Amino acid sequence: MSSVLSSATAATRPLQRSDYKTLSLSALGGALEFYDFIIFVFFAAVVGKLFFPADMPEWLRQFQTFGIFAAGYLARPLGGIIMAHFGDLLGRKRMFTLSIFLMGVPTLAMGLLPTYAQIGIWAPLALLLLRIVQGAAIGGEVPGAWVFVSEHVPARHVGFACGTLTAGLTSGILLGSLTATLINSVYSPQEVLDWAWRLPFLLGGVFGLCAVYLRRMLQETPVFAELQQRQALAAELPLRTVLREHRGAIALSMLLTWVLSAAIVVVILMTPTLLQTLYGFDAATALKANSLAIVFLSIGCVAAGAIVDRVGAGRVLLVGGLLLGVSAWTFYSSLTLHPHWLFPLYALTGLLVGTIGAVPFVMVNAFPPVVRFSGLSFSYNLAYALFGGLTPLMVSLLIKWDPLGPGYYVAALCGLALLIGLYLCSKGR
Repeated sequence: MSSVLSSATAATRPLQRSDYKTLSLSALGGALEFYDFIIFVFFAAVVGKLFFPADMPEWLRQFQTFGIFAAGYLARPLGGIIMAHFGDLLGRKRMFTLSIFLMGVPTLAMGLLPTYAQIGIWAPLALLLLRIVQGAAIGGEVPGAWVFVSEHVPARHVGFACGTLTAGLTSGILLGSLTATLINSVYSPQEVLDWAWRLPFLLGGVFGLCAVYLRRMLQETPVFAELQQRQALAAELPLRTVLREHRGAIALSMLLTWVLSAAIVVVILMTPTLLQTLYGFDAATALKANSLAIVFLSIGCVAAGAIVDRVGAGRVLLVGGLLLGVSAWTFYSSLTLHPHWLFPLYALTGLLVGTIGAVPFVMVNAFPPVVRFSGLSFSYNLAYALFGGLTPLMVSLLIKWDPLGPGYYVAALCGLALLIGLYLCSKGR
């Protein structure tokens, strides 16, 4: 009886200083790790020139460079599954710390790599190997981080915790963008090509090692510690249990990941380029607007998570999906006639993309604690590798058909968010 009362008290207690410490360190570590993963794309043009033959056609060089970048996404499911397996059996904290170590070391190594002119074909092969390790690391980081913070805080604050962590991850994209802007502003194009391109990778490696130290200060989650104490850990391969008993949760989590990946990939990652190619904005203006949108995205993630704790994830996805669909369509359809609306519309759309802060709340609650890490990691990473990889191709094809292709795609996925929201509301979630 006393254990039941103590569990109920723990679930309803307010957030304490230790909870805020856990959230802060987790979000900071997530931001630094996401910076390490994303910084490659901001220097893809320079990397392509240095790590492939000088006489290679430009289109082929660009294709192979982005192929190496994409390898990180393809490695996510395998890395996530393996790390989640041991996270369910050995502990969340160990894998949470290992993931950032496996991200920081390859990033540091990238900054020290010899170029094609120095070691020939071994240069791009080494870069590919390091990128694969990075992909495996991020595959364990994101779901591991959501599970870690959700199992540390009281049940009535899980939405806020997941939203805050997601905001930390998106802040890593902003940090990468600002760093790339700073490097290209301080140094000349020739200096960047000669040696300054290494600085953001070396900085990322240092960030990663600092984050490893910070995460050693965290404690194992109470949920896992209780499972361990009761000897109630998975009796078989956790993923086998997930695939046999939680197929509905897998489907729901994969659909939610599709919504999340579409919002991030199209609105945040692709739109700066679209602003230049479709709407005629210069690169500096596009990047400034993108940075503003990411700031509001981070705010939106925290807000969405906090609202989830009060009204439920279904209503947040329902209302947020509807508002995002309207905002995104207005954004993409009005810029040609009203280019001066760029900053306020992009900021508003970024804020509403923050609706994705509700997604991890649904996924961590979709699986029982004993297989939570494996279930969430398998669903999220498989869906992100599939939909995250296909989204740029699908949007590119839509643009050939209609310049408003990005708006159609985001609106369609907002429709999916509406349907999921209605389903969750019908289940009282």
